[in-house]
Amino acid sequence: MIRLRRYDLEIYFSAAVLDQIEKPDLECLIEQFDWNPALSLHAPFMDLNPGAMDPMVRSVTQVRFRQLLNIAAILKPRAVVFHAAYDKWRYSGRKDVWLENSIEVWQKVMETASKIGLRVAIENVFDDDPEALRMLIEKINSPDFGFCFDTGHFNLFSTVPMERWFEALGRHLIEVHLHDNDGKADSHWAIGRGNIDFQKFFGLMKVHAPVPVFTIEAHDKDDIEASLARLKTLGE
Repeated sequence: MIRLRRYDLEIYFSAAVLDQIEKPDLECLIEQFDWNPALSLHAPFMDLNPGAMDPMVRSVTQVRFRQLLNIAAILKPRAVVFHAAYDKWRYSGRKDVWLENSIEVWQKVMETASKIGLRVAIENVFDDDPEALRMLIEKINSPDFGFCFDTGHFNLFSTVPMERWFEALGRHLIEVHLHDNDGKADSHWAIGRGNIDFQKFFGLMKVHAPVPVFTIEAHDKDDIEASLARLKTLGE
Protein backbone atom coordinates (compact mmCIF):
# COMPACT_ATOMS: atom_id res chain seq x y z
CA MET A 1 0.00 0.00 0.00
CA ILE A 2 2.81 2.43 0.86
CA ARG A 3 4.43 2.04 -2.56
CA LEU A 4 1.09 2.01 -4.37
CA ARG A 5 -0.04 5.24 -2.72
CA ARG A 6 3.46 6.76 -3.00
CA TYR A 7 3.34 7.94 0.58
CA ASP A 8 6.02 10.13 2.08
CA LEU A 9 7.37 8.56 5.27
CA GLU A 10 8.54 9.25 8.78
CA ILE A 11 10.86 6.49 10.02
CA TYR A 12 11.44 5.76 13.69
CA PHE A 13 14.81 4.27 14.66
CA SER A 14 14.82 2.51 18.01
CA ALA A 15 17.98 1.91 20.03
CA ALA A 16 17.93 -1.77 19.03
CA VAL A 17 17.88 -0.85 15.34
CA LEU A 18 20.64 1.72 15.78
CA ASP A 19 22.90 -0.94 17.25
CA GLN A 20 22.43 -3.24 14.26
CA ILE A 21 21.94 -1.12 11.16
CA GLU A 22 24.91 -0.45 8.89
CA LYS A 23 25.53 1.68 5.84
CA PRO A 24 24.77 -1.13 3.32
CA ASP A 25 21.39 -1.61 5.03
CA LEU A 26 20.59 2.06 4.51
CA GLU A 27 21.73 1.95 0.89
CA CYS A 28 19.44 -1.04 0.34
CA LEU A 29 16.59 0.86 1.96
CA ILE A 30 17.12 3.81 -0.36
CA GLU A 31 16.98 1.46 -3.37
CA GLN A 32 13.61 0.14 -2.16
CA PHE A 33 12.25 3.69 -2.09
CA ASP A 34 11.80 3.63 -5.85
CA TRP A 35 8.98 6.22 -5.66
CA ASN A 36 11.42 8.71 -4.08
CA PRO A 37 9.41 9.62 -0.97
CA ALA A 38 10.20 12.68 1.12
CA LEU A 39 11.48 11.45 4.49
CA SER A 40 11.53 12.60 8.07
CA LEU A 41 13.14 10.63 10.90
CA HIS A 42 12.16 10.13 14.51
CA ALA A 43 14.99 9.74 17.01
CA PRO A 44 14.99 7.11 19.78
CA PHE A 45 13.58 8.31 23.09
CA MET A 46 12.97 5.40 25.45
CA ASP A 47 15.09 5.88 28.64
CA LEU A 48 16.90 8.85 27.07
CA ASN A 49 17.03 12.35 28.53
CA PRO A 50 19.15 15.18 27.10
CA GLY A 51 18.44 17.22 30.24
CA ALA A 52 19.18 14.47 32.77
CA MET A 53 20.72 15.33 36.11
CA ASP A 54 23.00 12.30 35.74
CA PRO A 55 25.80 13.14 33.28
CA MET A 56 26.10 9.48 32.26
CA VAL A 57 22.48 9.47 31.11
CA ARG A 58 23.17 12.59 29.07
CA SER A 59 26.23 10.87 27.60
CA VAL A 60 24.21 7.83 26.50
CA THR A 61 21.60 10.16 25.04
CA GLN A 62 24.28 11.93 23.02
CA VAL A 63 25.53 8.59 21.67
CA ARG A 64 22.03 7.62 20.48
CA PHE A 65 21.44 11.04 18.94
CA ARG A 66 24.79 10.86 17.16
CA GLN A 67 23.90 7.43 15.75
CA LEU A 68 20.64 8.82 14.42
CA LEU A 69 22.35 11.83 12.86
CA ASN A 70 24.79 9.50 11.10
CA ILE A 71 21.78 7.84 9.48
CA ALA A 72 20.31 11.22 8.61
CA ALA A 73 23.51 12.11 6.78
CA ILE A 74 22.80 9.18 4.42
CA LEU A 75 18.99 9.35 4.12
CA LYS A 76 18.82 13.17 3.83
CA PRO A 77 15.42 13.66 5.53
CA ARG A 78 13.51 16.93 5.57
CA ALA A 79 13.59 16.93 9.38
CA VAL A 80 14.44 14.84 12.43
CA VAL A 81 12.12 14.79 15.44
CA PHE A 82 13.53 14.47 18.97
CA HIS A 83 11.99 14.36 22.44
CA ALA A 84 13.36 17.01 24.80
CA ALA A 85 12.18 15.01 27.86
CA TYR A 86 11.09 17.85 30.13
CA ASP A 87 8.76 16.54 32.85
CA LYS A 88 7.69 18.95 35.58
CA TRP A 89 7.35 16.12 38.11
CA ARG A 90 10.91 14.94 37.56
CA TYR A 91 12.33 18.46 37.88
CA SER A 92 9.90 19.85 40.49
CA GLY A 93 8.90 22.46 37.95
CA ARG A 94 12.49 23.75 37.61
CA LYS A 95 12.61 24.40 33.89
CA ASP A 96 15.84 26.34 34.38
CA VAL A 97 17.64 23.27 35.78
CA TRP A 98 16.46 21.09 32.90
CA LEU A 99 17.40 23.78 30.39
CA GLU A 100 20.93 24.21 31.76
CA ASN A 101 21.52 20.47 31.58
CA SER A 102 20.11 20.26 28.04
CA ILE A 103 22.02 22.99 26.25
CA GLU A 104 25.26 21.13 25.54
CA VAL A 105 23.44 18.14 24.06
CA TRP A 106 21.43 20.27 21.64
CA GLN A 107 24.37 22.44 20.68
CA LYS A 108 26.23 19.31 19.61
CA VAL A 109 23.17 18.05 17.74
CA MET A 110 22.93 21.32 15.85
CA GLU A 111 26.64 21.39 15.03
CA THR A 112 26.16 18.11 13.18
CA ALA A 113 22.74 19.01 11.77
CA SER A 114 24.09 22.22 10.24
CA LYS A 115 26.78 20.26 8.38
CA ILE A 116 24.14 17.89 7.00
CA GLY A 117 21.69 20.69 6.14
CA LEU A 118 19.12 19.20 8.50
CA ARG A 119 16.20 20.72 10.40
CA VAL A 120 15.61 19.54 13.98
CA ALA A 121 12.15 19.55 15.59
CA ILE A 122 11.55 19.15 19.33
CA GLU A 123 8.26 17.41 20.15
CA ASN A 124 5.89 18.15 23.02
CA VAL A 125 5.27 15.03 25.11
CA PHE A 126 4.45 15.47 28.82
CA ASP A 127 4.56 19.26 28.56
CA ASP A 128 1.53 20.92 30.13
CA ASP A 129 2.45 24.28 28.59
CA PRO A 130 4.85 25.43 25.86
CA GLU A 131 7.28 27.32 28.09
CA ALA A 132 10.08 24.74 28.49
CA LEU A 133 10.24 24.11 24.76
CA ARG A 134 10.04 27.82 24.01
CA MET A 135 12.96 28.46 26.37
CA LEU A 136 15.05 25.75 24.71
CA ILE A 137 14.28 26.85 21.15
CA GLU A 138 15.04 30.49 21.90
CA LYS A 139 18.25 29.54 23.72
CA ILE A 140 19.56 27.49 20.78
CA ASN A 141 18.47 30.33 18.48
CA SER A 142 18.74 28.64 15.11
CA PRO A 143 16.21 28.78 12.24
CA ASP A 144 16.82 25.04 11.81
CA PHE A 145 15.93 24.20 15.43
CA GLY A 146 12.21 24.34 16.08
CA PHE A 147 9.02 22.70 17.24
CA CYS A 148 7.06 19.55 16.41
CA PHE A 149 3.46 19.92 17.57
CA ASP A 150 2.03 16.54 18.56
CA THR A 151 -1.75 16.89 18.67
CA GLY A 152 -2.33 13.73 20.70
CA HIS A 153 0.17 14.67 23.40
CA PHE A 154 -1.32 18.15 23.56
CA ASN A 155 -4.77 16.67 24.19
CA LEU A 156 -3.47 14.42 26.96
CA PHE A 157 -1.14 16.68 28.90
CA SER A 158 -1.67 20.37 28.12
CA THR A 159 -3.30 22.50 30.81
CA VAL A 160 -3.38 25.59 28.60
CA PRO A 161 -5.45 26.16 25.43
CA MET A 162 -4.20 25.43 21.96
CA GLU A 163 -3.98 29.14 21.21
CA ARG A 164 -1.26 29.51 23.83
CA TRP A 165 0.91 26.92 22.08
CA PHE A 166 0.62 28.67 18.74
CA GLU A 167 1.30 32.08 20.25
CA ALA A 168 4.49 30.75 21.88
CA LEU A 169 5.76 28.35 19.23
CA GLY A 170 3.79 28.72 16.01
CA ARG A 171 6.53 30.68 14.28
CA HIS A 172 9.03 27.93 15.17
CA LEU A 173 6.91 25.09 13.79
CA ILE A 174 8.83 22.60 11.64
CA GLU A 175 6.68 19.47 11.84
CA VAL A 176 3.24 18.35 13.03
CA HIS A 177 2.25 14.91 14.30
CA LEU A 178 -1.45 14.37 13.58
CA HIS A 179 -3.41 11.80 15.58
CA ASP A 180 -6.45 11.77 17.84
CA ASN A 181 -7.49 10.46 21.26
CA ASP A 182 -10.19 10.94 23.88
CA GLY A 183 -7.91 12.61 26.43
CA LYS A 184 -7.49 9.40 28.44
CA ALA A 185 -4.75 7.51 26.58
CA ASP A 186 -2.19 8.08 23.84
CA SER A 187 -4.33 6.06 21.44
CA HIS A 188 -2.98 7.32 18.09
CA TRP A 189 -6.44 7.15 16.54
CA ALA A 190 -7.61 8.52 13.21
CA ILE A 191 -8.28 12.24 12.98
CA GLY A 192 -11.90 12.77 14.00
CA ARG A 193 -12.20 9.59 16.06
CA GLY A 194 -11.39 11.36 19.34
CA ASN A 195 -12.19 14.78 20.75
CA ILE A 196 -9.35 16.99 19.46
CA ASP A 197 -10.65 20.15 17.79
CA PHE A 198 -8.87 19.90 14.44
CA GLN A 199 -10.97 22.71 12.96
CA LYS A 200 -9.40 25.01 15.52
CA PHE A 201 -5.97 23.46 14.99
CA PHE A 202 -5.88 24.10 11.25
CA GLY A 203 -7.38 27.53 11.74
CA LEU A 204 -4.51 28.41 14.05
CA MET A 205 -2.04 26.91 11.60
CA LYS A 206 -3.21 29.33 8.93
CA VAL A 207 -2.78 32.32 11.24
CA HIS A 208 0.44 31.52 13.11
CA ALA A 209 2.54 28.91 11.39
CA PRO A 210 4.61 28.43 8.25
CA VAL A 211 3.95 25.32 6.18
CA PRO A 212 5.54 22.44 8.12
CA VAL A 213 6.02 18.73 7.54
CA PHE A 214 2.75 16.92 8.30
CA THR A 215 2.98 13.37 9.63
CA ILE A 216 -0.08 11.22 10.29
CA GLU A 217 0.75 9.21 13.41
CA ALA A 218 -2.29 6.94 13.48
CA HIS A 219 -0.96 3.47 14.24
CA ASP A 220 -3.59 1.45 12.36
CA LYS A 221 -3.75 1.17 8.56
CA ASP A 222 -7.48 1.90 8.46
CA ASP A 223 -6.98 4.91 10.73
CA ILE A 224 -4.37 6.27 8.33
CA GLU A 225 -6.87 6.03 5.48
CA ALA A 226 -9.57 7.64 7.62
CA SER A 227 -7.21 10.44 8.59
CA LEU A 228 -6.38 11.20 4.96
CA ALA A 229 -10.07 11.36 4.11
CA ARG A 230 -10.78 13.62 7.10
CA LEU A 231 -7.95 15.97 6.15
CA LYS A 232 -9.62 16.57 2.78
CA THR A 233 -12.76 17.79 4.55
CA LEU A 234 -10.61 20.09 6.69
CA GLY A 235 -9.16 21.69 3.58
CA GLU A 236 -5.64 20.25 3.98
